[in-house]
Amino acid sequence: MEYSSNKLSKMSGVSARTLRYYDEIELLKPARIASSGYRIYGQDELERLQQILFFRELSFSLGEIKVLLSSPDFDKEKAFESHLSKLHKKRERLDLLITNVSKSIAAMKGEITMTDTEKFEGFKQSLIDENERKYGAEVREKYGNNAVDESNAKLKGLTQAQYDEGERLRLEFEETLKAAFDDGDIAGKLAQKACDLHRQWLCVFYPKYSKEYHKGLGEMYVADERFKANYDKLAPGCAEFLRDAIHMQ
Repeated sequence: MEYSSNKLSKMSGVSARTLRYYDEIELLKPARIASSGYRIYGQDELERLQQILFFRELSFSLGEIKVLLSSPDFDKEKAFESHLSKLHKKRERLDLLITNVSKSIAAMKGEITMTDTEKFEGFKQSLIDENERKYGAEVREKYGNNAVDESNAKLKGLTQAQYDEGERLRLEFEETLKAAFDDGDIAGKLAQKACDLHRQWLCVFYPKYSKEYHKGLGEMYVADERFKANYDKLAPGCAEFLRDAIHMQ
């Protein structure tokens, strides 16, 4: 069965304007253009749109979705299995947040007392899920499932005070790293202070620190474009500067 863009829009909830945009960026091309000029979509296009909507629900960018769907290794059945698994995790996260809000209301009424850990449980799970989506595969491949699972468990167990201290260290580290980069000396006091602040930050969130682990992270920050961009936003070249400074320790 075929659908015009208007019919597909009404059925899917995706606006005709969005469908035109997907066509323009070659994310979802119509099966054909009718003599009247209308875009016509077939079954293959419907299934592709379904995949796009699933990936969007899981917060993938349009660029990421395009790469995934265009890959010759893309397997629809495995994709659906992956969608289902991630949706279950998302539901678990939402259930945690719902429980958190319900407990907070009860605590405000004086009906129960919440621990600091309980107050932030759902939010920390959201952070874990986001990190898994962005970097999970690479970090698990490099350090193993046990190391990542232990790190996630430590994050979930942090009190709000401990979490706030981690954020304070991160901000001070980034400020010091930028100043050290401007100074230009990887062995200088500022650079080594930045490395030590980075070490302290790691020790808040990661259960097992070692110099080898620290150096490995420095290498990954340069090798992986996503990590590199995270540090190069401070100044182009900061990721490499940090890696080299870590190796000077």
